[in-house]
Amino acid sequence: MQGNVLLNIFIFLAAASIMVPLASRFKLGSVLGYLIVGILIGPFGLKLIGNAQQIMHFAEFGVIMMLFLIGLELEPSMLWKLRKLIMGLGCLQVLLTTGAFIGLGLLMGYPWRPTIAVSMALALSSTALVLQMLQEKNLLKTAEGEASFAVLLFQDIAVIPILIIIPLLQIDGSVQISMHEGHSFIINLPKWLHAVLVTGVIGTIIVIGHYFSRYLFFIIAKTNLREVFTAFSLALVVGTTLLMEFIGVSPALGAFIAGVVLANSQYKHAVETDIQPFKGLLLGLFFISVGMGMDFSLFQEHSWLVIGSVLLLILIKAVVLILLGRFFDLTNFQSIGFAFALAQGSEFAFVLFQYASNMRVISDVVTGFFTLVVALSMLTTPFLMVLYYRFILPRFMSFIPEKEYDAIEENNDIILAGYGRFGQIIGRLLTGEHIKLTVLENSAEQIELIRKFGYIGYFGDASRLDLLKNAGAGHAKLLIVTVGNVEANLKIIQLAKQEFPHLKIFARARNRQHAYELHKLGVDFFIREVFDSSLTMTKEVLRFLGYPDKDIEKKAAAFREHDHDTLLQSFEFFEKERDLINFSRQAKGELERILRSN
Repeated sequence: MQGNVLLNIFIFLAAASIMVPLASRFKLGSVLGYLIVGILIGPFGLKLIGNAQQIMHFAEFGVIMMLFLIGLELEPSMLWKLRKLIMGLGCLQVLLTTGAFIGLGLLMGYPWRPTIAVSMALALSSTALVLQMLQEKNLLKTAEGEASFAVLLFQDIAVIPILIIIPLLQIDGSVQISMHEGHSFIINLPKWLHAVLVTGVIGTIIVIGHYFSRYLFFIIAKTNLREVFTAFSLALVVGTTLLMEFIGVSPALGAFIAGVVLANSQYKHAVETDIQPFKGLLLGLFFISVGMGMDFSLFQEHSWLVIGSVLLLILIKAVVLILLGRFFDLTNFQSIGFAFALAQGSEFAFVLFQYASNMRVISDVVTGFFTLVVALSMLTTPFLMVLYYRFILPRFMSFIPEKEYDAIEENNDIILAGYGRFGQIIGRLLTGEHIKLTVLENSAEQIELIRKFGYIGYFGDASRLDLLKNAGAGHAKLLIVTVGNVEANLKIIQLAKQEFPHLKIFARARNRQHAYELHKLGVDFFIREVFDSSLTMTKEVLRFLGYPDKDIEKKAAAFREHDHDTLLQSFEFFEKERDLINFSRQAKGELERILRSN
């Protein structure tokens, strides 16, 4: 049964289709979902598929694809923009963490060669897992998110020199790698001559890729056959990796170099689009095979040693990351969140352990042990993040004295609550007209920023009654609410309606649902935040298509009026889905008739 290829493929696909969505549903991420699938169907689970090693050899091609795509993203302009964080924070993290693990290993009496190999692998963090979590939590644009991205980017680059260093840790002086008989002359080369050979081949690849790849892609693209272009892209990756394997270097290095060479190519995005599906599928297969290969008999026999190693891995990496975070101007809490996000092992560690084992730098037992440790550390990461955001952060925040709200020294007729990207436009224009307004903003950082540019604003939460009173809401004429958070937005308006019924209220609406809630509260005017910008772009599209300016303005005005009227009409049955759908269908036909007549 296990030898049936089609059955094995079905088991893989079915298990992944069930478990990966479940893992994503519970915010565990797709990587952990694939690992769980591998554990369940592997020899230590339901024993549906027994030979993980055979699958691993095929699945490693997914890692090759990943390195190629990473190389493809490394444009010089982006690297230069993030140079401080990448070369500073990222480099120091890898060096200090590797040094800490090497020091610990040597103190415990382990040989220095395998200690260095294992330490370099353990210094890396999971790019796939961390980036996914940051995207899900909308943290990529935060200070800790940018720091995490920079560290991960450097770690991805650092995989390449690590792959070069590992063969140098062999006890004998020759290159030890599995090759065909015809390549045996390379096996017996001295290390210095092998290094010269590798340098020459890599240089040749870079020159050919830089100067000739565009012509090759142009010839292929002229065929107008998508499948031929895809085949050529795959052939490029496979050919480069085979060449690296021929000269005794990790195939992943060849894939990475090929990606870097094509990073500035005009065909970059087309290649990326063609390769991406293969990378995702094969990488998922790789993680499944890792899960299958996790030796849980080690956990049964040495449970405390495994648990202790996982905790020690997380602790050492977290301490290094916290110290570096503070050094690079992250706050205490940002540093802790940054450390919790990157404290696990990396998917690349699985590749490096296997590679070091093939090079006979570390034993199979060591490979199995640390593969289990890294996988378990990855499994702990989502729970660490939940622990941090739901328990640690709220509890410790309570011990920190809150920043006092600013004393408001103005009593103006207009109060503007929220000075983000939406409120700034209103504030700048009114200020430019010398119209006095009191600006309230709940972000201390934002207040400090606008003050640097010469604008006056006050730090404070507009949903607090005492602050609204101090801001002069009792005699003000107009309250403008531009707070982006829907709940906070509605809370401010509800409070103002109750306590200051004389106030006219203009509000920002995120969408039609929010507009409905504002309507129920009785605001005097609301506007959906992206409506005008979307309509402006649509007008430009029509202008590009050759429509006369007069017709464009008439159609845009007709659309605006129709959309506003139908929105107000829909509020009568907004909570009745069936009636709302029927009304929307009628409105669609009516809109088409209106636009035809204009």
